[in-house]
Amino acid sequence: MSDVIAKLSKNWARSGIQKGDTVLIHSAIKRTLINYQCSPNDILNSLLDAVGSSGTLVFPLFNFDFTSGVAFDIRTTPSHMGALTEAARCYKGAVRTGHPIYSFAVIGHHASQFQDIDNKSGYGADSPFAKLKELDGKIAVLDLPDQNSMTFYHHIEEMHDVDYRYLKDFTGDYTRHDGKTENRTYQIFVRDFENGVLTHVNPCGELLWDAKLYQGYRPKDNTGMRVINANQLYDFVSDIIQDNRAHGLLYKIEEGQK
Repeated sequence: MSDVIAKLSKNWARSGIQKGDTVLIHSAIKRTLINYQCSPNDILNSLLDAVGSSGTLVFPLFNFDFTSGVAFDIRTTPSHMGALTEAARCYKGAVRTGHPIYSFAVIGHHASQFQDIDNKSGYGADSPFAKLKELDGKIAVLDLPDQNSMTFYHHIEEMHDVDYRYLKDFTGDYTRHDGKTENRTYQIFVRDFENGVLTHVNPCGELLWDAKLYQGYRPKDNTGMRVINANQLYDFVSDIIQDNRAHGLLYKIEEGQK
């Protein structure tokens, strides 16, 4: 193992990643690349070292082209979530989940449990988000605010069927692992655009810091990585929704709208 991989692995441990963890990684890696003169593959290998052989890494490969009618190929469609996620997608043995918009690359001990996930709704009860919760996993965010990373909020919102979002269908050509192409329909629990709903989750992130549910560091501070347990996040945000406090903490209404 190179010195830079070892140093980065220790950084992630300081932020709360432990051996054996199952971790969903959201990332902006520019600062890490510059500070450590490393590559995306170095960062990937350092994260693999941090969770060890009994751990699992989950990376978002989100790509929104399917919503515009562009065909999806599970074998080749790239991630729009940055160089680290592309390194994960191309990693030998990585499993890719089936949703054409919200797919994930999964590497490690529990990857086989994600192998056959082909959830119709991006954030649904049978999605990788739900599997992460089932495995008592964690979410780690590197150098990004909640607003630009914490998609897990939307899984919680869908599980509570909040009234400021709704399921929307998207249909297009879908090429499977075996190379066969078919026309398929998938869904996303989208915000209510017509009523001016905007995602607005940074205030909830501040509450997570206040409650000491986030461990590690804020964006651009020290390692820049913070970590949270997915079940603790689920319970915390569920309470907000059930107490009718989502407005102002999870969403806001655009000016001029009702």
